[in-house]
Amino acid sequence: QVQLVESGGGLVHAGDSLSVSCTAPARTFSGCAMAWFRQAPGKEREFVAGITWDGGRAAYAGTVRGRFTISRDNAKNTVYLQMNSLKPEDTAVYYCAASIARWATEPYRTPSDFSSWGQGTQVAVSS
Repeated sequence: QVQLVESGGGLVHAGDSLSVSCTAPARTFSGCAMAWFRQAPGKEREFVAGITWDGGRAAYAGTVRGRFTISRDNAKNTVYLQMNSLKPEDTAVYYCAASIARWATEPYRTPSDFSSWGQGTQVAVSS
């Protein structure tokens, strides 16, 4: 299974900003939609943001829309999640994922649409 590598998590205060990134092997990244999910202790993994293979379209969960921005750099095989105005409820392990299908024109949101996952990076927001 192809491994994605996340980085950039950490501990911040409420209202701060933080950026996480995820790098994938070129063979995986090319043509794949990418997404960020998160999982808080005792909760199910939930969709945060997704982006199409060309970066042309993005989708966000309602809880982060307007605060988080997903982007990608296909030359670097990297997807980013810029998180602003962080809240304590954003505390979770953040995972990136690469889609099964390629060249889709809409972002994917469902975990079953993704076949490759990273190991996760912890984001903790203190009040």
